[in-house]
Amino acid sequence: MKIKTLLLTFIILCAALITGCENDDFVEVIGVCPIVESTTPLSNALNVPLGQVITATFNEEMDPGSITSTSFTVAGATPITGTVSYSGKTASFKPQSLLLENTTYTAKITTKVKDVMGNFLQLEYVWVFSTGTLLRPVVIAADPINNAIAVPLNKTISATFNMAMNPATLNNTTFKVNQGVNAVAGSISYTGSTVSFIPATPLLTNKIYTVTITTGAKNTLDTPMTADYTWNFTTDMIPVVTATDPMNNAVNVALNQTVTADFSTIMDIASINAATFTLKQGATVIPGTVSYSGTTASFKPTNSLVVGKIYTATITNGAKSAAGTSLAADYIWNFTTTLLPPAPLVIDLGTAAMFGAFGGNAGITNQGLNTVINNGSLGTTAASTLITGFHDGLVIYTETPLNVGNVTGDIFTAPPVPGTATSLAVAQKGLLDANAAYLSISPAAKPGGSDPNAGELGGLTLAPGVYKSASGTFKISNGNLTLDAQGDPNATWIFQTASGLTVGIAGPTGAKSVIMINGGLPKNVFWYVGSAATINSAGGGTMVGTIIANSGVTFSTAGNANQTVLNGRAISLVASVTMVNTTINVP
Repeated sequence: MKIKTLLLTFIILCAALITGCENDDFVEVIGVCPIVESTTPLSNALNVPLGQVITATFNEEMDPGSITSTSFTVAGATPITGTVSYSGKTASFKPQSLLLENTTYTAKITTKVKDVMGNFLQLEYVWVFSTGTLLRPVVIAADPINNAIAVPLNKTISATFNMAMNPATLNNTTFKVNQGVNAVAGSISYTGSTVSFIPATPLLTNKIYTVTITTGAKNTLDTPMTADYTWNFTTDMIPVVTATDPMNNAVNVALNQTVTADFSTIMDIASINAATFTLKQGATVIPGTVSYSGTTASFKPTNSLVVGKIYTATITNGAKSAAGTSLAADYIWNFTTTLLPPAPLVIDLGTAAMFGAFGGNAGITNQGLNTVINNGSLGTTAASTLITGFHDGLVIYTETPLNVGNVTGDIFTAPPVPGTATSLAVAQKGLLDANAAYLSISPAAKPGGSDPNAGELGGLTLAPGVYKSASGTFKISNGNLTLDAQGDPNATWIFQTASGLTVGIAGPTGAKSVIMINGGLPKNVFWYVGSAATINSAGGGTMVGTIIANSGVTFSTAGNANQTVLNGRAISLVASVTMVNTTINVP
């Protein structure tokens, strides 16, 4: 063991003599010469950041006093000034200013540096690196965007950069907001890569503002923007009511009037509601439905207005534009209803009034044993063979043991027997009159219909009037529909749908009904249906009114035993009428 120890000592001594590292304490450190193990940037590195701190890390602790601006230098075309420091095993050179773009630099550690035992660096350590093009901060997004209009008056103005910024350089001198020549006061904050300006007071309405971020704004390496970034925006206008229907102080206003107000700009739909749009008669609040479309707010009274009364409509300053700007003040107007009730709508069905059901040129079909047409006839311009499952008196039209329908009036069809030329003529006249009635209740002939609940009539109570589906379909699925005549025996309802009519939903309890109250009569209810009508496909329920559909009417579904009732007429202009255990009571 002693021989091995002596041999190791000899080897170390030889290495020390060769390298020139000598020290009295060679037993502990002899032969350990300082060397540079790594650098930042690496030798021959490219695209080095301009704010780079240059470092050299040694293999051992160095004498800090030997790490100076003369023993650690950096030079481009000429030497550069900087601060030299030492910590741990790493010497650092921090340039006094940013390095130049696209420049090659040489860093040097001289042999004047030594370790804590006094051993000097044996050879100068030199390495080179090159900077790249300066990556400057750029504004990549602004809010509001350039040339934005209708900007909210409480808008927080912000800009997002392509890199992290030095928050200390983002202040009221580098982020400026002006309205004309007037500076806007506000507070500035910075998070992520976004700087925000919150105005101290709301912005002015309908004004152009200019925002500037100057080249004083710098990134975390203190690199400034190339040029000022400037953009503009225009604030929102204060919305005003430009027109109302009825006009202020209007007289002889209809009792079924929908009250509307047009605005000067698009409004926030959520702010147009029963709290901001009200109607009163004296101190009494009138119930109704508020809706908004385009730039128009509408108030549809739940019940008819009262004859000869003054009503007050109010839109409060809680109503706001789409940008969030409120009306300057409440808008109030008055109108007086008519002194006389409106004249009743008169719909002439002609000879079509005699039919409980009319199947266009396609026939009528019954399935079930309990179908009956009370106080009316059946008709079609099709052959008699297309009337199936019915009889009138002793004449049977293709009945079977499972399909029997009783017609208390007559059946009018084309030949063959029992159809005749005479019965065909009656059917043809009935179809002509049905077409004329269809046109007389169309939107073209009876315009101005409203849609009280986006096509869903279930659960509503409706006063007399004209109702038109905005979507093209009417449904009664969320409950029964109640028609309130309000004591007027001539009260008339016209429902217009460009496409379909569906009453009821699927399931054993899916049937829905139309209920008439306060003197309403089925003979005064009319349904204009642009395509087909389906009445309680689950069976059951009571439908009311004369249905004139272009493309067919269907009651219930095969196999349903529940009786489906129509107090009115089912007239199809083109397609067939199909019934399953259906009672039609012709008014």
